[in-house]
Amino acid sequence: MRSLFWLISLCRLLFHIGLLAMGIMAAAGCLMVFHIAQDLPKLPSPLGRIIETPQSLIYAADGQVLIALGEKTSVSLDMVSPDFLNAIVATEDHMFFEHHGVNKLRTFKALYTNLFESDRIQGASTITQQLAKNLFFSFEKTWQRKFKEMLVAFQIEQANTKEQILEAYVNQIHFGAGAQGIEKAARIYFDKSAQDLTLAEASLLAGLPQSPSQYNPFRHYDEALARRRVVLNRMVAAGFITEDEGVGTDAIRPELHDGRKDARTGSYFLDALIQELVNMYGEDVVYHGGIKVYSTMDPMRQADARTAIMEGMARLDELMGLDKGVGDKPQAALVAIDTASGAVKAMVGGRDYYASEFNRAVNSKRQAGSGFKPFLYYAALRDGKFHPASVFQDRPVAIPINGAPDWYPQNFEKEFRGPMILKQALINSVNTIAAQLVVDVGAAAVVDVAKVCGVKSPLKSVYSVALGTSDVSVMDMAAGFSTFASLGICHEPFLFWRVEDARGRVLFEHIVKDRRVLDPATAFQVVDMMEGVVDFGSGRGVRSLGFKRPAAGKTGTTDNYNDAWFTGFTPSLCVSVWTGYDKKKELKDKNRRGITGGRGAVPIWTDFMTRAMEGEPERDFLIPSDIRYEIVEKTTGCPAAPRQDTVDEVILPQSEPDASGVVRVALKKDQDPCRGY
Repeated sequence: MRSLFWLISLCRLLFHIGLLAMGIMAAAGCLMVFHIAQDLPKLPSPLGRIIETPQSLIYAADGQVLIALGEKTSVSLDMVSPDFLNAIVATEDHMFFEHHGVNKLRTFKALYTNLFESDRIQGASTITQQLAKNLFFSFEKTWQRKFKEMLVAFQIEQANTKEQILEAYVNQIHFGAGAQGIEKAARIYFDKSAQDLTLAEASLLAGLPQSPSQYNPFRHYDEALARRRVVLNRMVAAGFITEDEGVGTDAIRPELHDGRKDARTGSYFLDALIQELVNMYGEDVVYHGGIKVYSTMDPMRQADARTAIMEGMARLDELMGLDKGVGDKPQAALVAIDTASGAVKAMVGGRDYYASEFNRAVNSKRQAGSGFKPFLYYAALRDGKFHPASVFQDRPVAIPINGAPDWYPQNFEKEFRGPMILKQALINSVNTIAAQLVVDVGAAAVVDVAKVCGVKSPLKSVYSVALGTSDVSVMDMAAGFSTFASLGICHEPFLFWRVEDARGRVLFEHIVKDRRVLDPATAFQVVDMMEGVVDFGSGRGVRSLGFKRPAAGKTGTTDNYNDAWFTGFTPSLCVSVWTGYDKKKELKDKNRRGITGGRGAVPIWTDFMTRAMEGEPERDFLIPSDIRYEIVEKTTGCPAAPRQDTVDEVILPQSEPDASGVVRVALKKDQDPCRGY
């Protein structure tokens, strides 16, 4: 009996403790709600003003507005196709007309998923909650933010009819291609008003808000139709259409109106920037969040880049004998990077943006050919085993490959020149010597150098990587060579300095960080060798076309003449240029001679740099303190016998008359030429 008494007493105690705990929790909950509700935004009246945020603005580096995003065209609910209204409700919130702002079942399900299924994140926002989100100018995904959205959703539901809520919602949805609101979307995609949309068209548009980029029918038509099938199935499940109507509509392929011209930015640079912003913040924020973005674009240099590409492609067309009416013509791309920060100053991704929006500067990857060799030469020099005056034999070589036939690298000119120093080998772009180097240092070392310099594209760790057989982007090459220009300081390329929200609060700010990845003296030796390429090698067209400033670089041409490159730099600006057909077709002139990087890309680079550097003070590359110059014989690497007529050559920044047989090399103070390599 005594045990039963104590058991009953214990149960009573626990009951009262439970009541007390529940009371405390309830009080705490009320206090939390009261605290959070204090700074809830005020609902606008009428509700349609909920989308009256400022347009998102993108500024150039000089402060001028480049573009305003999120133009709004609002319409009343009776001016919208009932098919679209049914489709969007079925897809986004099928219980919309039954709940009071929050779908409790979906909320508890999402809470369970997020708490107990760590590999999944599930949302539960209703149409009203999605509308409430537009009142907040912070885009952080926190539980406090979601809780505030729920409270505001309750307020919206109390103060407005379902029709008013739905009208505000369909006028603020983003559909991609610069279209905010159903009226703008109907005009851009189908050239008609929202009230005239058919079921096939309306259901396609209703599927876009989930991911406007992924389902953009201009670019991904089949994916958009697959998404529409989901919409139609939900309409059937919700009872808005019959199963036969769903099947019949699914078979219709609506014809798109080319309304992209109304939505285009007109700029490859802006397209790339906006896509990066979308990846960071989502399309809702970018297109109608009222953000301000301060880009790195220099408008004058961007204009110079467009002019250089346009005029360069006209020259290339003439060189190839292509008539104006020919449809399939070569393309080009250019990226210019500030070497001191990594800021992208100009970007052109094709010869005509309105003919093709595909951005070849960042989205196309092509073989760089010999343009990749500087990464190999740095890998060969960094351990001190070789230096620019080391002698190699230009001769036929057979490189054994495990599990594959031997590799027989060939020189571009199909001839062999015998002994020469490494600097001369890079100036003449000798493949057989490059092959010997990569066998010595290993393919992995070349890949490692390219990666630390800023090349992001996947690279194959095979010997031929040294000859540029891996596909890279123009942005990759500009970033990688920019690291050489800064003597080993790597700066990640970037497109904008700062992002602010509609209230001026900073959401993001780029801080330039110097990250040393290369030894400065060794990097300078490679730069000095690339100066030789510009002055006397395959890039000498830079000089013959009139660009006299200190510059270094490397041409690249693939074996089949599919790709012609030149990536070069001054101390302050690094620029990469690519030319070629999209479908990998030979670049050949009227006489059926292959067009190299020196003939196809160098003129565009030189034209751009001549314009872009106008008015800029001339600067030399900084010489590290442990570097000295030596005049050596090209074939032996030994110091040249002093002659009266070569005294001036020692003083000049570069001097290498081919007939003289000597060349100036940059050596570290502990490196001696003529060591019998």
